[in-house]
Amino acid sequence: MRELPRRLRRALQGHSALVTGAASGIGAALAEVLVAAGVRVWLTDIDPARLAETAARLDAPWSVLDVTDPAAFRAAVDAAWARFDGLDFLFNNAGVGLAGEVRDLTLADWQRVLDVNLRGTVHGVDAIYGRMVERGRGHIVNVASGAALAPRPGMVPYAAAKAAVVGLSSSLRAEAARHGVAVSVACPGYVDTGIMDRTPHVGLDRDGLRAAIPIEPISAAECARRIVVGAARNRALIPVGAEISIEWRLARFAPWLVDIIARWRATQFARHRVDRPRSR
Repeated sequence: MRELPRRLRRALQGHSALVTGAASGIGAALAEVLVAAGVRVWLTDIDPARLAETAARLDAPWSVLDVTDPAAFRAAVDAAWARFDGLDFLFNNAGVGLAGEVRDLTLADWQRVLDVNLRGTVHGVDAIYGRMVERGRGHIVNVASGAALAPRPGMVPYAAAKAAVVGLSSSLRAEAARHGVAVSVACPGYVDTGIMDRTPHVGLDRDGLRAAIPIEPISAAECARRIVVGAARNRALIPVGAEISIEWRLARFAPWLVDIIARWRATQFARHRVDRPRSR
């Protein structure tokens, strides 16, 4: 993993952070980058076994957290705040995936994605933002997705939740700036975290669909490094991956081309649909 620029390491040295979804994937990589930069990090995740392993490797304090539980989120923030005498960063990273055509999904599928990816983010903001305002400083980094910046047929609930996180972050950023609090939103693309294995694929040939992806994933370590660099530089939006940066610009300046790409994506999902729609 490449180190952060020296100037940014110096700027982050001695700061404190809470990271959600820190047992594995991008969350664990974020924690590793932050610890390497001298940041005191409190790790949280819903998976106690994997979280304990990651925390032991990084010699960092931790607590089990289901981000869909607002009281539990407040308790985690309370514990970390007391341990570090305040928190400089919250990395709202915990999330779940879902792939499948809308006609095959149930409301329960929608609910899980919205509960974790959107409401979980809101719970984090609710737990810490007021404290940061009172303190006059702090930085909330919400991890959304490249799926929020351009259409993602076959991933509609996921894209909807992540797009809401982008809207939340950009609007709160303007409001929070008056109080000395920064807000950034990171939008990673295809990252090698094993998320494809954990993501439910409803009525889809998972292996065939994965083989059809025309790009190579970036590592979780590199994704985390770019997020931390963007946050340290107080970027409003942090696109991660060349394809995400390109799509983001195309969505603004050539929406007709983005529509063509989206229709191609929809065709790929249709080609790999294998099951009948779910019974209602």
